[in-house]
Amino acid sequence: MSRGVFITFEGGDGSGKTTQAERLEAWFAGQGRTVVRTREPGGTDVGVEVREIVLHHRGDIAPRAEALLYAADRAHHVATLVRPALERGDVVIQDRYIDSSVAYQGAGRVLDPEEVRRISEWATEGLRPDLTVLLDLDADAARGRLDRARTRYDRLEAEASEFHDRVRAAYLELADAEPGRFLVVDASLPVDEIADVIRERVANLV
Repeated sequence: MSRGVFITFEGGDGSGKTTQAERLEAWFAGQGRTVVRTREPGGTDVGVEVREIVLHHRGDIAPRAEALLYAADRAHHVATLVRPALERGDVVIQDRYIDSSVAYQGAGRVLDPEEVRRISEWATEGLRPDLTVLLDLDADAARGRLDRARTRYDRLEAEASEFHDRVRAAYLELADAEPGRFLVVDASLPVDEIADVIRERVANLV
């Protein structure tokens, strides 16, 4: 049986994660692999409820409460969906994981990034991706894409540009610290070119 492969996509809203995850899923399917596409939050029934709270709750949520809600979703998601899929030998392609919490709740909400990371590592029993694809895009360019695509913004998308600048800087710091795990791709490149870069790295991985 082929070993399971865990690939996560990270980046700001509007960076093109969904499009590239779809492309990569199709490529793996063409190789005869079973693929599980999922996201955080929202990859399970419990996650759908958590997603509604953290992204669409009317009114403030305390930053620490927000971080804990994401970690709670992550614990259930990994235990009930991600680990079982990897144990079957499936490929898991996931939109957002621990790095999102470090960037958004750590840097964005100005919490201690290492504390945020430790909470999620405990929640997931230390499960780490084989590869994390970071689609890097200037915050203003990302906002332009969202403006063309959205009629409703969630709580994080609606944050000021300074928030998104902190998130982007945090992502790049994470990638610099773990170059073996991260693939950083310029998200302003053509969609097909981005997909080619990702497939080249994935082919070496599997």
